[in-house]
Amino acid sequence: MLPKPRKVCCFLEIFLSLLKAFLVGGAICFLAQVVMDYTKLTLGRILVLLVVLGAALGAVGVYEPFAEWAGAGATVPLSGFGFAMLRGVKEAIEERGWVGILTGPFTAASAGVGVAVLSGLVASAVAKPKAK
Repeated sequence: MLPKPRKVCCFLEIFLSLLKAFLVGGAICFLAQVVMDYTKLTLGRILVLLVVLGAALGAVGVYEPFAEWAGAGATVPLSGFGFAMLRGVKEAIEERGWVGILTGPFTAASAGVGVAVLSGLVASAVAKPKAK
């Protein structure tokens, strides 16, 4: 039988991890919403901006410690996608040389892209779109 303080500690640790991820992910999405509301940038440009920002912060070494601290709050938004692609490029260059520049992003981001495509397929099968 496990002592009760251990269970409470684990529960508290999980709760704080989830709270941190929620707050950090919410802050990133809030900042993106502010950019959407107060600039004339199109949605596509804002999405690209978030991906490039994540990759740029990863290139200078800022995003990795932030992602380790924030967990899913930093890796799930689009800035985390850019960081994952950059990390894939770095690993592929170490393994395969300069060819890794082309193959690394696809290898690192394939799971996320696959889930997005399958989710879109399921949503399109379930939803009943109406013409405007």
